[in-house]
Amino acid sequence: MNTRVTEMSTGEAEALDITAEQAASAPQARALPATAAAQPAAPKPAARKRSSRRLLLMVSVPLVIAAAGAWFWFSGGRYVATDNAYVQQPMVSLSADVAGRVVEVSVHDNEDVKAGAKLFAIDPEPYRIALRQADAALATARVNVEQLRVAYGTAHAQLKSAEATLEIRKTALDRQASLANKGLTAEAALDDVKLAYENAQNAVALAKQQVDGAVAALAGNPDIATDDHPAVRSALAARDTAARNLDKTTVLAPADGVISQVGSLNVGQFVAAGTTIASLVESGQTWIEANYKETQLSGIRAGMPVSVEIDAYPGVSFTGKVESIGAATGSQFALIPTQNATGNWVKVTQRVPIRISVAGDADAHVLRAGMSAVVTVDTGAAKG
Repeated sequence: MNTRVTEMSTGEAEALDITAEQAASAPQARALPATAAAQPAAPKPAARKRSSRRLLLMVSVPLVIAAAGAWFWFSGGRYVATDNAYVQQPMVSLSADVAGRVVEVSVHDNEDVKAGAKLFAIDPEPYRIALRQADAALATARVNVEQLRVAYGTAHAQLKSAEATLEIRKTALDRQASLANKGLTAEAALDDVKLAYENAQNAVALAKQQVDGAVAALAGNPDIATDDHPAVRSALAARDTAARNLDKTTVLAPADGVISQVGSLNVGQFVAAGTTIASLVESGQTWIEANYKETQLSGIRAGMPVSVEIDAYPGVSFTGKVESIGAATGSQFALIPTQNATGNWVKVTQRVPIRISVAGDADAHVLRAGMSAVVTVDTGAAKG
């Protein structure tokens, strides 16, 4: 019995050992699917990284934007720009100083001309005739002055003769009066001598008047030069006017530039004096007129450097400087200035023209009057 119990106990122990081993191996078997199921959940650390990156972006982007905005605010205000700017060049209206019929046209539209170049000519023959007439009038005036000088000499000689006669008549009167006082002559003889003396006095007075008239005719100076006499000077002025009119029959270019609007000028056409018949754009003088808002002028001063971009030449930047600031807004120079003393007044930001001189680097590019430009003034001082 004991032996059987012992053997059973031994078998039970072995069974218990087998059962324990199976129990130990069972959790491992069950753990295998759990491990396999846990493998897809491995990306959890990556999700944490994405959330941290998102948080970093949410914090850093506003900070960067705020920093950029602060930088732009503190560094802004140094450059003041406007696109309301245009190329300007002097434009000369060409006209004839004298009237006449056109006999020659020497230029064409949009042709480059130099100062002094012949543009067109008016028939000079009427003005040559006028010049000859002026020459004749001048010669006549000189002759008249010589005649006045001769008349002065004659009047002066007559005065001397009258004064000599007066001396003789006075001597005769004194002698006759002495004889009459002594009773040696009749009273009638004395009266005749007195009458002759009075006639001599009147002759002297008349001769003096003639001398004064001759002096006045010589402009108050008997020794005046012929060409200094007013009549001769007037004739000289008329002659100079006639010569100038003859010279003005040929119209010349007043400066270097480009001629335009001559298409309507034809040979045989009659033009009146002072009538505009062509235009000359002086391409040698170029500047930029930038119309800045009145609120942009606080930091702009004459002499500041400027960058200019012309719409006709993209990517090309010209240098220049502020030459001057307009004395008034553009509306003040309008033909009919705005009247703000009304009940329906609306405030409008005004613009002030600023003249910008362009540096020599613009010579390589053709700038035409009226071209649009973008002007940026470097004030040298930012808000910060």
